[in-house]
Amino acid sequence: MQSNNRKVFETLVSRTKIYLAIILVLLIVICIENVSMIIPSALIYVLVVGYTYYANKKRKSEISETLQDLTLTVDTAAKTSLINSPFPLIILETDGNVIWRSTKFTTEFANIDINTYMSDLILDIKDEIEKNKQKGNKDIIKEMKIGNKVYKIMGRYVNFRNKSKDKKNKKDYMIILYFIDDTENIKLQKEYKNSKSCVGIIMIDNYEETMQRLDAAEKPQIIAEIDKEMYDWANKSNGVLIKSDRDRYVFLFEQRYLEDIKEDKFSILDKIKEIDTKEKVQFTLSIAISNEGSTDKEKYKSARSAMDVVLGRGGDQAVIRENEIYKFFGGRVEEVEKRTKVKARVVAHALENLIKDANKVMVMGHTNPDMDSIGSCLGIYRLAKSLDTNAYIVCSDNAPSLETFRKSLDKEPEYEDVIINKEVALENIDEDTVLVVVDTHKVNYVDSPELLERAKKIVVVDHHRRSTDFIENATLMFQEVYASSAAELVTELLQYAEVKVDLKTIEAESLYAGIMMDTKNFTFKTGVRTFEAAAYLRRCGVDIIRVKKWFQSDLASFNIIADIVKKAEIVTDGIAVSTYDEVTKDANLICAKAADELLTISDITASFVLGNTGEKICISGRSIGDINVQVILEKLGGGGHITLAGAQVENMTMEEAKQELINRIHEYFSEIEN
Repeated sequence: MQSNNRKVFETLVSRTKIYLAIILVLLIVICIENVSMIIPSALIYVLVVGYTYYANKKRKSEISETLQDLTLTVDTAAKTSLINSPFPLIILETDGNVIWRSTKFTTEFANIDINTYMSDLILDIKDEIEKNKQKGNKDIIKEMKIGNKVYKIMGRYVNFRNKSKDKKNKKDYMIILYFIDDTENIKLQKEYKNSKSCVGIIMIDNYEETMQRLDAAEKPQIIAEIDKEMYDWANKSNGVLIKSDRDRYVFLFEQRYLEDIKEDKFSILDKIKEIDTKEKVQFTLSIAISNEGSTDKEKYKSARSAMDVVLGRGGDQAVIRENEIYKFFGGRVEEVEKRTKVKARVVAHALENLIKDANKVMVMGHTNPDMDSIGSCLGIYRLAKSLDTNAYIVCSDNAPSLETFRKSLDKEPEYEDVIINKEVALENIDEDTVLVVVDTHKVNYVDSPELLERAKKIVVVDHHRRSTDFIENATLMFQEVYASSAAELVTELLQYAEVKVDLKTIEAESLYAGIMMDTKNFTFKTGVRTFEAAAYLRRCGVDIIRVKKWFQSDLASFNIIADIVKKAEIVTDGIAVSTYDEVTKDANLICAKAADELLTISDITASFVLGNTGEKICISGRSIGDINVQVILEKLGGGGHITLAGAQVENMTMEEAKQELINRIHEYFSEIEN
């Protein structure tokens, strides 16, 4: 009886229970006041409870019927929506079993073998399910071209146990997929992208110097011929070419033609060089194109930055800057030496003013320094001291190639506290310090990248072709790729400084050694200005025999180099590749010497030697000028010059690095042939 009463009260809602409790309390109070009311009160309460239970049950029944009607209506609407879906719809299992297809699906793909596409789609979905298991995401979004249309495929999968005999209770997934025709949307997006503008800047290299070598009567004819070739080339892209100056053009065109320009590989570079003049003067172009930026003004600024890179690489080439990536074309011929020294004089004067206004100067070269780097540092150091400014040389590495030179330098007491490591430099650098970077312009190749972040005034003196990771915030940049070495550029700055610079003998000899090293004893990349710089240093008291001794190899090193040369192999016409397998810190130096030695062999026009420093695989490339080793090694993250370049690769074995180098060599020749 108590159990039944409990069930009766459990079926009542909470609010009704409260009301019944209040009524019971009131009836009890009445019965206490009047005992004769006990029986009537009990009957009344039983009637109230009975009616309440009846009314509550009836209300729940009505609600249940309403919910059933609503559920039936929703189910019917959902089924109707699925059957009459405006999009092709299919329900299938991940084993390929199709449970149901909508009428729209059948008619949409009536003329297409959809099963082939569905097989590929199911494989992709299975991979997606495996990836999303841990994420808990069960949504599927794919894009697939079916026939001539592109569909966005959307859906959601659920897992279930397949209890068929063949499956043996295997866990499978059931998927509902909608196929939404996205063809027009993609076309609109592509058209929008293609209609965006690209901005290019075109410059005639060394315009003033080249025009001076032409006859006055020939100049208008040559200029007209250059303009004609330029406008004809621009018309192929339906672009607008505006001549903004005597040697500069601005080129505007739609992005849809950018791929055609890439495939054409900037044929205008060769056409301009083929223009015939009586004086046999050759014109070359530098081209920079960019599509980065939301406005044409921003794209022009981006193209102007790209032009700085092109000019820093010696000109006679083109670059496309797209998605913060530089792609270079051309640039396979030797740089032409500039005969004017105006820039050297201007830079020397500007550098003097910066040093005069500074309280100290720090000079920094590249990691694993060589004679060109340390010689240039000593030259700038002497310039600063001549201007009565404290100066220090940041050199953290004890490079094997400088071992003999450092013994000579240690005999000079002046430099005992001058050469400091990067930790000391970081402690002493302040806002009034001028940081001079020599023999490199790459952020990640300097002795201490942290100093670049701390320095407010940075000066760069370098002779390498500019790469994409150059120091962007330099206050003064003196980068001339025609120069044989950074030592040559520093020597010119010393010559044209207003203050009288008295080089010490070891400083002059270190600069001379830097030029001598990078030119391979005045054989490669040697111009008139190279010999003028060498003559100036010779007058400063250079002992050539002493310099020569700094480059001498011991017998053990010579035997190692001989073994490297002995096992060299010819990978293609005139290109030799060899390896130095021993793990050693001076692998860079040995590889460089071995690459130089390989060039002394007839029929070898370029050489590459790979070595293992323990942390990286280093590659030294050398050429007699017919092959651009800089372009080849740039593909491996390196840089340098046409005749001398280097690179370092990580996370590769020696054989993997060698094969990657050979692939890049073949790629270089395929680009030339095309």
